[in-house]
Amino acid sequence: MLYFLAGLFEFEGLWNLVRYQTFRAGATMMTALLIGLIIGPRFIAMLRVRQGKGQPIRSDGPQTHLAKVGTPTMGGLMILTSLFLAMLIWMDLSNQFVWACLAVIAGFGVIGFLDDYDKVTKRHHAGLSSKVRLLAEFVVAGIAAWLIVSEINTNVYVPFLSDRAIPLGPFYYVFAAVVIVGAGNAVNLTDGLDGLATMPVVIAAGTFAIICYVVGRVDFSGYLGIPYVPMAGELAILCAGIMGAGLAFLWFNAPPAAVFMGDTGSLALGGALGAIAVASHHEIVLAIVGGLFVLEAVSVMVQVFWFKRTGKRVFRMAPIHHHFEQLGWKESTVVIRFWIIAIVLALIGLSTLKLR
Repeated sequence: MLYFLAGLFEFEGLWNLVRYQTFRAGATMMTALLIGLIIGPRFIAMLRVRQGKGQPIRSDGPQTHLAKVGTPTMGGLMILTSLFLAMLIWMDLSNQFVWACLAVIAGFGVIGFLDDYDKVTKRHHAGLSSKVRLLAEFVVAGIAAWLIVSEINTNVYVPFLSDRAIPLGPFYYVFAAVVIVGAGNAVNLTDGLDGLATMPVVIAAGTFAIICYVVGRVDFSGYLGIPYVPMAGELAILCAGIMGAGLAFLWFNAPPAAVFMGDTGSLALGGALGAIAVASHHEIVLAIVGGLFVLEAVSVMVQVFWFKRTGKRVFRMAPIHHHFEQLGWKESTVVIRFWIIAIVLALIGLSTLKLR
């Protein structure tokens, strides 16, 4: 909104600051952070009243989790509210990438909300049917992929190598949708401990804020030998908004959590990271930066596959963060060590910009 108004005044005087993506990124982050901190207590109180017993806790999980009974879920609503308001104020809403990401955040947020609502009302942790949920996710991701691909080519660029791309042609639409859906569900699986998913999402968003800004600059992208994507720089502002909204939520989600993110937040944020990676042509780098999410998702797939084949478990419990809890690690230990892993992976992901 402010970007549009500044354009009417031809970016004169103080309005000229709004022209710079770096300024709007910082402003968006601070706006989302402040909104989240202000609305947080009221949101949590409202969720606690409406949900009563809060999110159902798995009886077959770590026994320490039983102390969390009564903690409300759907805290993702707080994240999305602060993020959307900050975006409305500071972002260039004429950018098609912005609308593609908005479609994913809103669509996945609704799917996650329905899943959370089903869990809370039926007092069961299963939620929606996995087939229905995946179908809905792919519909949303397909729409976003169509919006994005109309502005970029259909190549997949290989990190660490200059000018190396795999042309996928029309199959890129499927690839893009898989990246978006995969990222959404990987973050969703990671969201099992207080603060475990929130901080790695903030770290990944910060990393992609840098990547999007560089990719959107013809001078920087040319110097680094990475694909130049016009309009991708605006997504750095979205990444900053995710960071601000995520940090505000972490204030209330820090152990012991006063509220859980729920599928409402984890699906939406993960899907947003996937859409941002597709729009910036750094899909493979997302697998590096978000390697922690990949590890969590793979641990579940391996556990399910091996159990169906042999009747035995590879891990004591999946996702893998529960495996370490069952080994005797304290929840805070698991969370902080996983944060460290997320930081290291983010640095490796950033190194792909130069090591080519």
